[in-house]
Amino acid sequence: MQTTTRVAVIGGGVVGASVLYHLTKLGWSDVMLLERSELTSGSTWHAAGGFHTLNGDTNMAALQGYTINLYKELEEITGLSCGLHHVGGVTLADNQDRFDMLLAERAKHRFMGLETEIVGPEEIRKIAPVTNTDGILGALYDPLDGHLDPSGTTHAYAKAARMGGAVIETHCMVRETNQRPDGTWDVVTDKGTIHAEHVVNAGGLWAREVGAMAGIYFPLHPMEHQYLVTEEVPLIAEMMADGKEHPHVMDPAGESYLRQEGRGLCIGFYEQPCRPWAVDGTSWDFGQDLLPNDFDKIEQSIDFAYKRFPELERAGVKNVIHGPFTFAPDGNPLVGPVPGVRNYWSACGVMAGFSQGGGVGLMLAQWMTQGETERDTMAMDVARFGDWITPGYTLPKVIENYQKRFSVAYPNEELPAARPNRTTPMYDIFTDMGAVWGQQYGLEVANYFAQGDEPTYETPSFRRSDAFAATAREVKAVRNAVGINEVQNFGKYRVSGPRARAWLNRIMAGRVPAPGRLSLTPMLSPKGRLIGDFTISCLAEDHFQLTASYGAQAFHWRWFLHHQEEGVTLCNISDQRTGFQIAGPFARKVLAACTRSDISDMRFLDVRRMTVGMADCIMQRVSYTGDLGYEIYCDPMSQRALWSTLWAAGQPHGITLFGMRAMMSLRLDKFFGSWMAEFSPDYTAAETGLDRFISFKKNDDFIGRAAAEADRDKGPARRLVAFEVDAEDADVQGYEPIWLEGKVVGFCTSGGYSHHAGKSIALGFLPSDRVGENPDVEIEILGQMRRAKVVTEPLFDPEGTRMRG
Repeated sequence: MQTTTRVAVIGGGVVGASVLYHLTKLGWSDVMLLERSELTSGSTWHAAGGFHTLNGDTNMAALQGYTINLYKELEEITGLSCGLHHVGGVTLADNQDRFDMLLAERAKHRFMGLETEIVGPEEIRKIAPVTNTDGILGALYDPLDGHLDPSGTTHAYAKAARMGGAVIETHCMVRETNQRPDGTWDVVTDKGTIHAEHVVNAGGLWAREVGAMAGIYFPLHPMEHQYLVTEEVPLIAEMMADGKEHPHVMDPAGESYLRQEGRGLCIGFYEQPCRPWAVDGTSWDFGQDLLPNDFDKIEQSIDFAYKRFPELERAGVKNVIHGPFTFAPDGNPLVGPVPGVRNYWSACGVMAGFSQGGGVGLMLAQWMTQGETERDTMAMDVARFGDWITPGYTLPKVIENYQKRFSVAYPNEELPAARPNRTTPMYDIFTDMGAVWGQQYGLEVANYFAQGDEPTYETPSFRRSDAFAATAREVKAVRNAVGINEVQNFGKYRVSGPRARAWLNRIMAGRVPAPGRLSLTPMLSPKGRLIGDFTISCLAEDHFQLTASYGAQAFHWRWFLHHQEEGVTLCNISDQRTGFQIAGPFARKVLAACTRSDISDMRFLDVRRMTVGMADCIMQRVSYTGDLGYEIYCDPMSQRALWSTLWAAGQPHGITLFGMRAMMSLRLDKFFGSWMAEFSPDYTAAETGLDRFISFKKNDDFIGRAAAEADRDKGPARRLVAFEVDAEDADVQGYEPIWLEGKVVGFCTSGGYSHHAGKSIALGFLPSDRVGENPDVEIEILGQMRRAKVVTEPLFDPEGTRMRG
């Protein structure tokens, strides 16, 4: 066995084999895969082998499309069969909410180039004749759906990797992973020690155990999963005689998926009485094993399936496959460089390995060989979970995700498992004042504050929710008087030291402010993609505070640590500094009543230290509401005292609590973009308008400068614009296609209702050569074409006199 390698991939399932293949495809041939048993041992060998493109995240759907299209290429490269069956598939909707979800997904597919379509009950019976369509409103048909041979596919990946120079060692048990001072790794196996520059954890069912060898906790948990294979079904035999194969059928109401298997049917369930497996760790002795049959937990699912697919009841059961699959808390994979650990990469939690494995392998290989991926991978980035996550949080979230695998995913839904988990000192006070909570990055964040007969639970919906009136009330209070909310849900970082300013000038594309001032700046990848949207506050020449998205903490912190240099001290203070935002025409009067400091000369984008009531604070004159406003930061121990001071001082001025629902409406009045909607690694600064904050005049060679200059000189092919939409009871959520002259020419990034202006607003991309025409377009919302017109003047304070005055 060789003793050195550039990359050691641990785990020989479909994901590990895909990573290995894609590394060789992108030019890294000195790579090695270590498997303790045979290839496919673990979850891969007993997988049902289905694949599909449907996914609520458009980038994940695109990667699933890539994975499916890759299989023919693998067959051509290796001469091995993947056992492909491109039979198509339908996802059923038995109520309006499920149908709305399918309409929304179909709309997304239009600009993604996926040829799906909505079909009615009669068409469903023709496409999938085993289906009883009683009570079915319609379905989404996807011609790419199908299934394959899990073993053959994994071995095809492996052979393609070997052809590219990779080495695969089976029956090679990894015992330890020890990092050297230079960041490389000693991978200790039962066959000897391998010195590797990089380690990839593709351990599947054993990913937790492999991670623990390096002192890393991966938020993963295996769940028991069961599917059945029937004896011959006469209808299937008849179809085969005619040279046809039955398509897949996903029945969310029955929590099941069904496909043809030979001359019979295969059906699997995501049952509500589900069961976690190996709670305290996966045994190393487990391999190509199955769990005992357990019909009791799927009894109700089977009864429902007999009604939906009557042929099943008349067929005998040929085989029962009951085995474990590994899930992350939100069901998406954990992929990418592990924060805080050099040269350690994750390719774990890929429960839909034959839909996602190819895309996961491609993204990780691009990340390793090129430094970044071709598309936004936040939905599966291992950094989307922070170091606050524990096994006690992971387990209930994984159970919840399993149970909701086929449930409707609403844009405003707040899932209840493992909550509340992380709270600020204001949690009990706000709860008593009617807070209706959401969560971000494990933190409880108030969505709105129910008053009177307003709902204390926001009903999930694709349409305007029952929180509409409460949100309107809060928006009105901010625009006409003064509102207050927390600023805990900002990521906050302290940058200090003699080289702090120089470091920021390299990391950030924008201007680094002078002491007492703040600036807004994008942070770019080397290819010029947006990886951050920051506020820089200069507290002293060598002391800065950065603020950005709270949910992107681990993502940003990983980037900062990767680029840290001598003379710069970095500290993530996201939970060490909290406070409030006050905004509205009376905000200055409220603040003046709380401090002995003179704030009359405090200009827009000023920052200074002052005492507010009894609390030492950092005060910033800025507001995401687009109104006169201040962000007030303090120590968490002082937050309740600061609250009492601000709330008491605000009473004569009609101060009102407001939450994130109102905030998202208020920002639309000014067409302000939002992180992971308008601003993400899928877009550049020039496309989104953030290039106006890039300082091309500064002499520093900031990261992404060359790409940003090229974008500036050439001009982007698309630009972000705002639309006023002729909506009815549903507003833009994101990724709705934009139609112009009968063609899809762009898509929406986000939207909602401006309660201030009384208008439905959307933000989205149009081709640059059409933007100047301010064209009237149509936006497809839940299957309905809605007229929309480009608007260029903000709906509130277009001259900025209130925000800046």
